[in-house]
Amino acid sequence: MAGKHLPSSFLHRRFRSPLLLFPLLFLLALLLYFFLSTSFSDPSTAPASYSTEPETSFLISLEHFLARRSSSMLSRNLDDTADLAADDDVGKFDDDVFASESERLRGDPYYPLDLPLRVYVYEMPRKFTYDLLLLFWNTYKETSNLTSNGSPVHRLIEQHSVDYWLWADLIAPQSERLLKNVVRVHRQEEADLFYIPFFTTISFFLLEKQQCKALYREALKWVTDQPAWKQSEGRDHILPVHHPWSFKSVRRYMKNAIWLLPDMDSTGNWYKPGQVSLEKDLILPYAPNVDLCDAKCLSDSQSKRTTLLFFRGRLKRNAGGKIRAKLVAELSGAAGVIIQEGTAGDAGKAAAQRGMRRSVFCLSPAGDTPSSARLFDAIVSGCIPVIVSDELELPFEGILDYRKIVLFVSSSDAVRPGWLLTYLRNVSTAQVRRLQDNLAKYSQHFIYSNPAQPLGPEDLVWRMMAGKVVNIKLHTRRSQRVYVDNIPLICFGWKWGLAFAIRSCDLHRVARHVLRKGSGFSLRTCFAAPGLEFLLFIPGFYSQRRLEIDSFPKMRGAWSSYFGVLIALIG
Repeated sequence: MAGKHLPSSFLHRRFRSPLLLFPLLFLLALLLYFFLSTSFSDPSTAPASYSTEPETSFLISLEHFLARRSSSMLSRNLDDTADLAADDDVGKFDDDVFASESERLRGDPYYPLDLPLRVYVYEMPRKFTYDLLLLFWNTYKETSNLTSNGSPVHRLIEQHSVDYWLWADLIAPQSERLLKNVVRVHRQEEADLFYIPFFTTISFFLLEKQQCKALYREALKWVTDQPAWKQSEGRDHILPVHHPWSFKSVRRYMKNAIWLLPDMDSTGNWYKPGQVSLEKDLILPYAPNVDLCDAKCLSDSQSKRTTLLFFRGRLKRNAGGKIRAKLVAELSGAAGVIIQEGTAGDAGKAAAQRGMRRSVFCLSPAGDTPSSARLFDAIVSGCIPVIVSDELELPFEGILDYRKIVLFVSSSDAVRPGWLLTYLRNVSTAQVRRLQDNLAKYSQHFIYSNPAQPLGPEDLVWRMMAGKVVNIKLHTRRSQRVYVDNIPLICFGWKWGLAFAIRSCDLHRVARHVLRKGSGFSLRTCFAAPGLEFLLFIPGFYSQRRLEIDSFPKMRGAWSSYFGVLIALIG
């Protein structure tokens, strides 16, 4: 049949030049490979690539994080932070929140106790986030950068790196995340909680003092200008301030927020009365300075634990940590006890790790604050912690029972001659084995990683946060109550007897506004009588509770010579 067979001359010419055939086949193979690879490159369909080998080293994880984000950190994302930050209509946002919560209430029988938590992560300017991480990365090899007590600042930043681990997990593509109890949302009205990704510890240690304070003020204004902050007065906002010095100059203005802390420090040396509480805030563990002693390590080290009690760290501390000097005087030179001054660097880390893995008990006294990183180093080393810190608050204690992994000793007992060693030697072999077995199970709760692992500290953070959400909503609603009666209010301010402001307004709303603002005047007296309400504001620039009335800008400054009186006549 004509047309169904190629001429023999064509076939002869085609196969006479095989060199033309191979390039064509090679090009076809390349096209096929490109098509298949692009078909499965969508991160939403690709399997998680980090589930088998979580990275627990802060430096290595940060290096990978910065490398992956460098090409995309400037691109526009789906968040609406920038648009909302410019919108001053908090009322509209409040209506959106009401609509979203009403829908969840009707559609979810477990709301507001349902999981996963919905967290909105602010897209803050780079100077608060990426630039600070890059600053750390570019300077971490400078071991000459020390604190006043000789601690390497970069190592301190690593110990308090909870802000990095939480943020890196929250902003990771959902296909790469392993935690199921928290999801990131991109609309503020859908959020249960708001995360502020500001690296307060890095900025404190690596910036010049005045530069740091200026950045703190900028961050404060940026966050408090957000409609979501104004709507709840910050009660549903998470602020990482894990080092007790971080954000110290301005954090009193954000005291309603949920602070992520290393401890409470009820002595008042680090946090002012009323700033922190277990109801409002959350205790997080330090990042361990030693490597995890896994199941094989624990088994191999069992026969090598010949030291009864071990401690390596700073022997002299301030505040509650002064007990260390007393313990050193009591325990030094005793049989089965090793007490050593800590040193920085890899050699110091190796010595601490080696000592903990060869000891049954590890002493964990208070440091400058009631908590100490030694506690978590001991836990991940399989060394039973002996806690000597009467004011200590522990991470995730609403979930974890520390009685099963540590021994608690009061400070008064610990310094009694011979008491502590006698107590430790009388702990039975069976009890030691139970504590060690529980340590092996608990250690995963104190290892930060990327991606964050189920039952890791990041996971327990959100489990603890879930228990706070209802109470947060309760206090937010109570603060939003509106009294409809407008009370004529006469506001006076004096300087050398001269009144300068008279204004009519709602006393209750002004009083609440004053109490939730930040600087200016201290509320000293509140007097109420039938037919009269009297609020006296006395200037207190050095006061612990400084308040401000935005309506009266002339009252700012000259703190030592101004005072204001608010008088309201009822009826």
